Amino acid sequence: MAEDSGQERTEEPTPKKLQEAKKKGQIARSKELGTTFVLIMSAVSLLIYGPDIGRGLHLVMGRMLTLSRNETYDTSKMFSAWGAVADALLYPMAMFVLVIVLAAFIGNTLLGGFNFSWQAMAPKANKMSPLKGFKRMFGTQAAVELVKALLKFALVAACAVFLIKMYFYEILHLSIETTPGNIVHALEIIAWMFLALSCTMLVVSAIDAPYQSHNHHKQLKMTLQEVKDEYKNSEGDPQIKARIRRTQREMSQRRMMQDVPDADVVVTNPTHYSVALKYDTDKAGAPIMVAKGGDELAMQIRKVAQGNDVPLVESPVLTRALFHTTEVGEQVPEQLFTAVAQVLAYVYQLKRFQKGRGRRPTKLSEHLPIPDDYQY
Repeated sequence: MAEDSGQERTEEPTPKKLQEAKKKGQIARSKELGTTFVLIMSAVSLLIYGPDIGRGLHLVMGRMLTLSRNETYDTSKMFSAWGAVADALLYPMAMFVLVIVLAAFIGNTLLGGFNFSWQAMAPKANKMSPLKGFKRMFGTQAAVELVKALLKFALVAACAVFLIKMYFYEILHLSIETTPGNIVHALEIIAWMFLALSCTMLVVSAIDAPYQSHNHHKQLKMTLQEVKDEYKNSEGDPQIKARIRRTQREMSQRRMMQDVPDADVVVTNPTHYSVALKYDTDKAGAPIMVAKGGDELAMQIRKVAQGNDVPLVESPVLTRALFHTTEVGEQVPEQLFTAVAQVLAYVYQLKRFQKGRGRRPTKLSEHLPIPDDYQY
C-alpha cells in the first residue's frame, strides 16, 4: 500500500503492527549471531568433554582391535564389546551433543527472543516466484550477505594461517607422543583452534546483529496513511464515533425532555441554566434531578415546563450549584437539601394558593443557604 501511494515510511511501527508482525514470524534474527554462539559453545564443550572422549576412543580402539578369533565369530561377544563402547563414549558424547542443542536454541533467540508462528511455516506463493527470487538474489540483502561471506572467509582464513603457524611444531610433536596422551592432546589442540576460529565470527556478529535489528525496524515502519487507517480500524472512524455520540446525546436529551412535564419545579439561572427537580417520597428519600441543560437546552426545558404548568423558580446560585454537582437521575446533594426544601415548600404553597386552598406564599428568599464550596 505504501509503495502504491508513494508515501515514505516515516512513522514508527505501532504496537499493533509489531504484534501482527510477530504473529507472522517477522522478527529480527541474526543467523551469524546464532551460528557464532553455537560454534563457540561447541568449542567450549569440546574443551570440557574432549579429554573423556579421547580416553573413551582409546579404550574403544584398544578393545575392538584386540578381538580374538572366537569373539569375532561369537555374536554374544560382539554385543558385549559394543556395551564397552557405550560405557566409554555414551556419557561424554551425550553431554557434548546436549550442549550443542542448547546452544542452538539459545543462540537463535538472542536477537528477537523466542517466537513460534504457524503463519511463518505456511507455504507462500510469492516465495516460489522466480521473479521475486531474482530480486532477492540481486537485492540489497543479497549484497549484504555477499559482503558478510567475504568478510567471514577473510577472517577465518587469516586466523587459520596464524593458528597453523602457532601450533605447527606442537602438531608435529604428536607423532612421538604415546597413547592415550597423544589422542587427548590432539583433541585439545583441535578444541583451542576451533574456539579461536569461532571467536573470529564475533566480529561479523557484532556488525550483523545491529544491522538486522535496524533493517527489521525499518521494514516495519509505516506511512502516515497506514497509521491513520489502523487507528480507524482499531478505534473506529472519528467521524462515525462523533456521529454516534451526537445521536446518543440527542436520544438522552429526548428522554430527559419527556421527564420535564412530571417535574415538581424547574429552577433557572434565569438565562444560562435550567434544572428540573422531582420529589417522590414513595421512591426516593431526596429530590431527584430529572433534567438539566445550558443555553438553548435550558430554554427548551423552560418552554416544556411552561407548556405543562410546571412552576419556574429563579435562583441563580442554587441553579448553578445543582447544575455543576448533580447529574440527571441522581439525588440532590445533602448539602443542598435545605435550599431545595425551601424551593419545594414555596412551590407547594404556590400551588395551594392557585387552587384557592391557602394564602399567597411570601416571595422566595434570594439568599438561600448554599455552602461556600457549592457556589459556582
